[in-house]
Amino acid sequence: MNFNLAFYFPLFVVIVLIFIPLVGVGAGLQVVFGIVIPYLAILAFFAGMIYRILKWARSPVPYRIPTTCGQNRSLPWIKRSLRDRLENPENTIYVIGRMALEVLFFRSLFRNSRVELRPWREYPEGGRLIYWSDKWLWLGAIVFHYSFLIVLVRHLRFFTEPVLSFVHLLESVDTFFQIYVPAVYMSGIVLLVPLTYLLLRRVFNQQLRYISLASDYFPLFLILGIGISGVLMRYFFRVDIIAVKELAMGLATLHPKLPEQEIGLIFYVHLFLVSTLLACFPFSKLVHMAGVFFSMTRNMASNNRWVRHINPWEYTPRLFSYMEQEDLFRKQMKKAGIPLEKDIEE
Repeated sequence: MNFNLAFYFPLFVVIVLIFIPLVGVGAGLQVVFGIVIPYLAILAFFAGMIYRILKWARSPVPYRIPTTCGQNRSLPWIKRSLRDRLENPENTIYVIGRMALEVLFFRSLFRNSRVELRPWREYPEGGRLIYWSDKWLWLGAIVFHYSFLIVLVRHLRFFTEPVLSFVHLLESVDTFFQIYVPAVYMSGIVLLVPLTYLLLRRVFNQQLRYISLASDYFPLFLILGIGISGVLMRYFFRVDIIAVKELAMGLATLHPKLPEQEIGLIFYVHLFLVSTLLACFPFSKLVHMAGVFFSMTRNMASNNRWVRHINPWEYTPRLFSYMEQEDLFRKQMKKAGIPLEKDIEE
């Protein structure tokens, strides 16, 4: 798929998704977009996640194949640092530490390097291949994921009564800079910055653009639409927060009911995009959130030196003596001119 189709097709799909609730709610289908579609999206999310997790869990892993880049446990006089133990874990404790670094701090992405062919005075005919550290992707990814997590936790205030204390604490920290009325949630604004960077990176990086598919652009456009609609809903097109919480509490307690107050079209656009994200989540690359825990190259201890791992599929092959082989292939051997211990009986 070329760049134009891979980029513009998911953009067009997201624009269509925005207009669907606008038309539907205008036609009086608030029940469909406020109750039916969110429940279907939640059902698709949990069913899809259970299916993917069971599929991963049932996949056989006959060998230990951890990716390592540190000193393994060896002779007593060979010293190992804590970094070596985490990079090349010898037991479950260090595997847990390695996974924690991967999940919480994106360890492997932090070690990302970039290669570039640069002109060099000593190599005028072809330049010189340079490898150097590239932390921008790590920074954009970790800021995006943590700001997205903060936004999700903040939304718990719509689904709980009374609101949990740690949600209040998080909101007070998130609105520390009172620069606008209503208070500006910094996580909502910060979320859009790394998201825009991740999108533009795919557009302007020639190598990355070449391998990018529509499935890579669609989640970025969709989450960007969710973020922009959320910002518009809070600061520009005001909605009835009481009505939003009434609807959210009804959905959470399985007693859905549309509020008597009119919420606003922008809310239904936001809710529909979130529902689309939930429904697509288990079937897209976003499912790496759960898949990282099933990564065989990360979740195994590197103990091949002192523990023998036998493939459970291996079986003892049947051994044939020479005469048994000759009995099976005597005609072929005779035809090929191979000497026989026992000639073919006439």
